[in-house]
Amino acid sequence: MAFSFLAPDRAVARPGFSRWLVPPAALAVHLSIGQVYAFSVFKIPLTRLIGITHSAPGDWTQPQVAWIFSFAIGVLGLSAALFGPWLEREGPRKAMAYASALFALGFFISSFGVHLHQLWLVYFGYGIIGGIGLGLGYSAPVATLIRWFPDRPGLATGMAIMGFGGGAMIGSPLGVKLMAFFRTSTNVGVEKTFLVMGAFYLCFMAFGAVLVRVPRPGWKPEGWEPKTTASGMVTTHGVAVGPAFRTPQFWLLWIVLCMNTTAGIGILEQASPMIQDLFGITAIAAGGFVGVLSLFNMAGRFFWSAVSDYIGRKPTFMILLGLAVIGYSILPYTSAAHMNSIGLFVLTAGIMLSIYGAGFSTAPAYLKDLFGTYNIAAIYGRLLTAWSVAGILGPVLVNYMRESQLKHGVDRASAYQLVLHIMVGLLVVGFLCNLLIRAVPEKYWLKSEAPAAAGGH
Repeated sequence: MAFSFLAPDRAVARPGFSRWLVPPAALAVHLSIGQVYAFSVFKIPLTRLIGITHSAPGDWTQPQVAWIFSFAIGVLGLSAALFGPWLEREGPRKAMAYASALFALGFFISSFGVHLHQLWLVYFGYGIIGGIGLGLGYSAPVATLIRWFPDRPGLATGMAIMGFGGGAMIGSPLGVKLMAFFRTSTNVGVEKTFLVMGAFYLCFMAFGAVLVRVPRPGWKPEGWEPKTTASGMVTTHGVAVGPAFRTPQFWLLWIVLCMNTTAGIGILEQASPMIQDLFGITAIAAGGFVGVLSLFNMAGRFFWSAVSDYIGRKPTFMILLGLAVIGYSILPYTSAAHMNSIGLFVLTAGIMLSIYGAGFSTAPAYLKDLFGTYNIAAIYGRLLTAWSVAGILGPVLVNYMRESQLKHGVDRASAYQLVLHIMVGLLVVGFLCNLLIRAVPEKYWLKSEAPAAAGGH
């Protein structure tokens, strides 16, 4: 039966299975759900469903539309935390299959919401239903890869999360081209675009669910033995999710991820309208900019996570957050009102998005170093609540402060300066919290290591 295929024991790898088949499965899911990072290409069209060429009375506003993205990211983190223990029991195949169905259903419901011009349906579809699909689809491949690659956890998580960062590279041009194809004199094309994209991602994600496997109990890479580093920041012991949740280390890393994510996601969600405001370029060119950001986001996830395997997670975050403070300080002064350098803006924004992505790809390995792999899926799920907070805080700061600045007579090119300076302050907080992280004390370790469950403890 079809559902028996999703049973945890059916996903256990047989002898001879190559662990290098797991990264493509993870990429199939993450490249799909990473479409959420291309949502900004829909922002302006969704504010012109009635007016078509411009916003008309009755059309939704940009701050209203921004909540779609915020709900999706917020629910992503909450669902990852809520379903973390379920994922440990049921394994990644079932989680990835459910993720594909829910993510696609979110698009279908949203299409219906656009057709009826009911914003709450889009919130519910893309934000809530699709957001649950995001949470399941995000955490399952990451936790699985950590178990397959204990010798190179940074590289492993970078491979998967690189796909999530690169999702906009597919989603952005796909969304723009589909809207152009379906556009008429009385329709901006969003409704049918959502339907096509939902069907496309359903098939692509299902492929990942079919391919994924978990290592059999007791498996480890040939010739590899666990070891600690001289810094003592890498543990060979496990920590259960409950005790881990109560450690200062968990909450310090939570703040680090939240601050880095708030800064990056605020820019990412507003990327297309922002570059149009700052430099007056076309929507098609702005869509290309979103795609470029996706490349930086993707490259940063892979590069920095791999680097962290050599220099350690804590030093990597020190470098990332330090560079981010400098970059966000520069970014508002590249606009047409100051330097008028679109090249410098794109380069700086790209580097900031590579740092944003690097935070996600390095954090799972950081958790593995601190708490071991015993309950890694559940612990990681709880850490992703930092993303939930940031997914609301970042876009709300950018969108509502922009609107406030415009109402006070500030021109569009200068309306982002204040919020970008606030982002710098948040990044400084993250930098200081990372400085305080130390190895997890022995009192939190498992007294006796429990055997792995079907989900792959």
